[in-house]
Amino acid sequence: MKNNKQLRKWLDDLNLSHPLVIAGPCSAETEEQLLKVAHELKETDTSVLRAGIWKPRTRPGNFEGVGALGLKWLQKAKEETGLLTTTEVANANHVDLALKHDVDILWVGARTTVSPFIVQEIADAVKGTDTIILVKNPVNPDLALWLGAVERFYEAGISKLGVIHRGFSTYQKSRFRNNPEWQIPIDLQNSFPDLPLILDPSHIAGKRDLIFDLCQTALDLNYDGLMIETHPNPDKAWSDANQQITPEKLAWLTKNLKIRKPESNEKEFKNQINTLRTQIDLIDNQIMTVLGKRMEIVDEIGALKKDNNVAILQVKRWNAVLNRMILEGKENKLSEEFVLKIYKAIHQESINHQKKVIND
Repeated sequence: MKNNKQLRKWLDDLNLSHPLVIAGPCSAETEEQLLKVAHELKETDTSVLRAGIWKPRTRPGNFEGVGALGLKWLQKAKEETGLLTTTEVANANHVDLALKHDVDILWVGARTTVSPFIVQEIADAVKGTDTIILVKNPVNPDLALWLGAVERFYEAGISKLGVIHRGFSTYQKSRFRNNPEWQIPIDLQNSFPDLPLILDPSHIAGKRDLIFDLCQTALDLNYDGLMIETHPNPDKAWSDANQQITPEKLAWLTKNLKIRKPESNEKEFKNQINTLRTQIDLIDNQIMTVLGKRMEIVDEIGALKKDNNVAILQVKRWNAVLNRMILEGKENKLSEEFVLKIYKAIHQESINHQKKVIND
């Protein structure tokens, strides 16, 4: 599956002059609401109308979607506007109902992707069809689980595939509803370059004022498209009001986003960027050398702790190091989030080294 141009043929066949735009409300609420937003989106760069039909929430008691009735509204919106349609499916019954109402694209949600059992059920349900399947990343940052879900559809004979990056849950404090963890979709893209990659900035942001910057970052990273929750009156939406934007705002957003060239063949550019990359390579080598020397000292500390029967983890020391490095990071224009990730990884490696010394 790694090198397979067929995976993106469905996207190429749309013959778009810009990245794919999928837009529409978090939830289909009423026929009037869905038709109104569909006609407004028809005047934007939107190619696919999205709407949640079944919306099981994290906790019961909230609006959980209108159910199969909304598929008739989605079908009517398609007939009136010519937009393709897409909705989330979470079981074989959803698949059957969606296909009977001419839904063009089915997406598998983050909570579904985590279960190979349910993914296989859906894969079996779409087997033998010409359906386009988009797979959202699992709730947790697990690349193998994400790719495993895609592979189940591919093995079921579905070649029209793509993935949606909607961010990952975290217990840490963050400005985002779900952390982007950009490196995970980058790793996916590196492993499977032909697999279309679409950003869902709405679920990453959780707040509409963060959506534009997320979309620009995605385009800077060569994403193929965007799925943006769009509502005629976001503040009165029945679900996820804070992360939805109006069709007018969507039109402004797509107009102002910058699409970068994948590369440049200009000689001066190539010379300059190669010089800068060489500098980075040298610094990277220095970083590895310094980290290696740090771990040599860690090994000595481990031996000292072993001789004196002292525990590996020293919480006060660890907190002191972390606080000092956060301050150092700020002085060097490094975000606290970045420093925390780096030093937590270094600390884990230090623990591993000391465990090995103490247990040998």
